[in-house]
Amino acid sequence: MKILKKSIIVVLIALLHVSTSFAQKKSNVKKLSHDERMEWWRDAKFGMFIHWGAYSIIGGERGTKIAGGGAEWAMDKLDYTIEDYEKYPEMFNPQLFDADAWVTMAKNAGMKYIVLTSKHHEGFALWDSKVSDYDVMDTSPFKRDIIKELSEACKKQGIIFCFYYSIVDWHHPQAQGNLYPNYNISQHDDPSVVNPEFPEYYEKYMKPQVGELLKNYGDIGVVWFDGDWISDYTTEMGKDLYKFIREIQPNTIVNNRVDKGRMGMEGMDAEGEFAGDFGTPEQEIPDTGIDSDWEACMTMNGSWGYKPSDHKWKSSEDLIQKLVDIVSKGGNFLLNIGPDGFGRFPSESIRRLNAMGEWTKKNGEAIYGASASPYEKPKWGRYTQKDGVVYAHVFDWPKDGLLKLNKNIKVKKATVLTDPKTNLEFIGTSREVLVDVPQLAPDATVSVIKIELAK
Repeated sequence: MKILKKSIIVVLIALLHVSTSFAQKKSNVKKLSHDERMEWWRDAKFGMFIHWGAYSIIGGERGTKIAGGGAEWAMDKLDYTIEDYEKYPEMFNPQLFDADAWVTMAKNAGMKYIVLTSKHHEGFALWDSKVSDYDVMDTSPFKRDIIKELSEACKKQGIIFCFYYSIVDWHHPQAQGNLYPNYNISQHDDPSVVNPEFPEYYEKYMKPQVGELLKNYGDIGVVWFDGDWISDYTTEMGKDLYKFIREIQPNTIVNNRVDKGRMGMEGMDAEGEFAGDFGTPEQEIPDTGIDSDWEACMTMNGSWGYKPSDHKWKSSEDLIQKLVDIVSKGGNFLLNIGPDGFGRFPSESIRRLNAMGEWTKKNGEAIYGASASPYEKPKWGRYTQKDGVVYAHVFDWPKDGLLKLNKNIKVKKATVLTDPKTNLEFIGTSREVLVDVPQLAPDATVSVIKIELAK
């Protein structure tokens, strides 16, 4: 087995140099309060998740076998040994990768931040790591620092750059690597499956790599962890890691998977004191609002990583309605893209991004900076609110031309958001408020009625 490790002395010297230069910058950083740190994220509402790595070459297929679920799990689900899998990072050469084009697509879709998988479970890093040579600069023929290029492109276009980092590492011998080829998903919650050397991996590999990402690529909006389920990782490590991150970048935001409190796919913490700034529902949207910060992460089809055999694409209409539903309940929407091994976004993803961009360009006022509605969820759609205004997002346009609002909404003025010059007539009854709307829906997906409230 080829184990790629650099000298600890070299690592320590490199980290000492970076730490010294970074400390000078850090001293000038104003530490924000929790609410101040969270403000941009709470206002942003919509972000792009990008799952990209050596698994993007594989596409979830090995011979006639197709990986069930996400293609980013190819190393596990398709029974690769570490030696077999290492050939894919050595082949990773995405000559069509264009960081500026990626960021432009996110921006045009109405997204305000990007979260890129800096290192997924496979262990292959997309930056020039001095802690390991199992990275894009040392192992692959591409030899371009992807984190650097994307972070710089984000800065140029006013998009907040964030990174994902996997606690799980199937390649490193002190993490999960030495369990292969017998490791499988059913062992995630098995406390008997442990690696006694994991604490050393955490201190000498994982923390230094996270430190590199925080020190070398400018301000990081969010540090997004995954893999918190493994038995080797402890809540003590999670709290230590959260503190470590905030010491380097005091104003960054960290998801709750940095610790061990998350209750499965619902993404929110169990009762107790756990590190992390927001919950992470995965592939689902809570039925009701949650009295804390949360972000629903979701795929466009069924896979996070590139998987050409997966044709179960959510419609553009469904994705727009999901964005509205999430914002109406006080959450953020982190929508995933899985680029292929050449660095291209799938055409199906691009079409959906374009459709979402057309909608957010016209109706973004009702999304960005909006908060959960205090009113009961209507049958025809959802409400959002901000600054003395309620926005009625109508999924099912009323055939009789009368939109029925909650009786407690005190209407001062009502207009179609995309046609602010035309006032809509309204009348309140003991049961509801009726708004006389156009016979035809202004938007084929979600039409928004802007309701200015009487004081």
